[in-house]
Amino acid sequence: MSSKTFSSFDFLLPRRHFLNQCGIGLGGVALAEMLGNATAQATVEAAPPVPHFAPKAKRVIYLFMSGGPSQLDLFDYKPDLVKRHGEQLPDSVRGGQRLTGMSGNQSSIPMVGSPFKFNQHGPSGTWISELLPNTATVASDLCVIRSMFTESINHGPGVTFIQTGSQIPGRPSMGAWLSYGLGSENSNLPGFVVLITKDKGGQPLGAHLWGTGFLPAEYQGLQFRPAKDPVLYLNNPPGISSDSRRMMLERLAQLHTHEQEMLGPEPGIQARISNYEMAFRMQSSIPEVTDLTSESDATFALYGEDARKPGTFAANCLQARRLAEKGVRFIQLYHQDWDHHGGLPGALPKLCKETDRACAALIIDLKQRGMLDDTLVVWGGEFGRTNYCQGKLSASFGRDHHPRCYSMWMAGGGIQGGINHGETDALGYNVEKDGVHVHDLQATILNQLGIDHEALTYKFAGRRYRLTDVHGKVVRAILA
Repeated sequence: MSSKTFSSFDFLLPRRHFLNQCGIGLGGVALAEMLGNATAQATVEAAPPVPHFAPKAKRVIYLFMSGGPSQLDLFDYKPDLVKRHGEQLPDSVRGGQRLTGMSGNQSSIPMVGSPFKFNQHGPSGTWISELLPNTATVASDLCVIRSMFTESINHGPGVTFIQTGSQIPGRPSMGAWLSYGLGSENSNLPGFVVLITKDKGGQPLGAHLWGTGFLPAEYQGLQFRPAKDPVLYLNNPPGISSDSRRMMLERLAQLHTHEQEMLGPEPGIQARISNYEMAFRMQSSIPEVTDLTSESDATFALYGEDARKPGTFAANCLQARRLAEKGVRFIQLYHQDWDHHGGLPGALPKLCKETDRACAALIIDLKQRGMLDDTLVVWGGEFGRTNYCQGKLSASFGRDHHPRCYSMWMAGGGIQGGINHGETDALGYNVEKDGVHVHDLQATILNQLGIDHEALTYKFAGRRYRLTDVHGKVVRAILA
């Protein structure tokens, strides 16, 4: 028997052979890097069997007022606060809470009553500020929740919390959860669309607010821009025909299919195939749904002349109604600049003027078309404002962030109209009755679309996640 001496090099595997033996090759390595680590951790699973019960609503239009509108100057009328204007906030009300650094002197906290008049409207005598005269006309359709509360005291975590159920970015947004659970009623349009008022200041808005987190990418929100091409890179570049693009997509799908055969089920690849196909179909559907020129003069008169200007809040509200008609499941509007740390008496009326008429018009328009019953409209911000003045008391006072209580409203979609839910104390500092947490609001929205918020889950990194985390209860007192 002959003997052979082995060197250490005999046990080395050539690099090219090693990569091939891994089953994915160099192309697979590159693809895995493109798909990202988060996708690699996600468990492949089909969309859940929903709705879990008969839904009251088919779709949601969420009017998000980014920055924290002052509930004390809009919906939560406090005559006692007006009477005690300039007095120090009582320790018994403050309860030892440490104020934010933005409020200045922790020992001098002058309370400030609203300088705006309030009147009662609707069957329940809902108090609504003079700043919202058009909203007041639809009071019989509104459920005003005056006892919202949250843990978030800063804008970034606050907006992320109410939109995704977590203060830390990375979780799927509410629209993504609904798209995942229910899909779209129109195969030529996405199930989740985002509209942002153009040329507004205030706190920045990040794409994570309408992202999918660990859900497959096809459920993310698609932002429409107020431009000739509402969706970036949707149309064919010069010299590329529709037939050429169709051929390219077919060949690309074949390559993706071949990659899946090698890698096994891969949600990232399937999401790319779905998104490419959706983009091709949207080339004809998007121009139609975003063209407002077909709307009547009476409709523009209802929403106001701003509705003729692309990118305004009024135009976005009208666009939202058109998207709802076409079967889009979740339509998210953002209007920024409600963060009034100073100059509130001058700034708040301007914001209300930009939004009030269009909000009311949307309710009226949906109702006239028989759509309000199955369309849930939600209005509100990430938190409220303090009952005390930020800094020194003056005619141009401001209000600091206040998570302990604030106001939102809901309309349609199986929610009782013309009612008020919850109460705050006489000075508008704490919830006194029927508090509604952010997770309760999210659970209620899902409920109206036929979804049990505890059952709509997705397994990621060994745990099943849901929009409401491990909290939340449906606010049944406001259901019709």
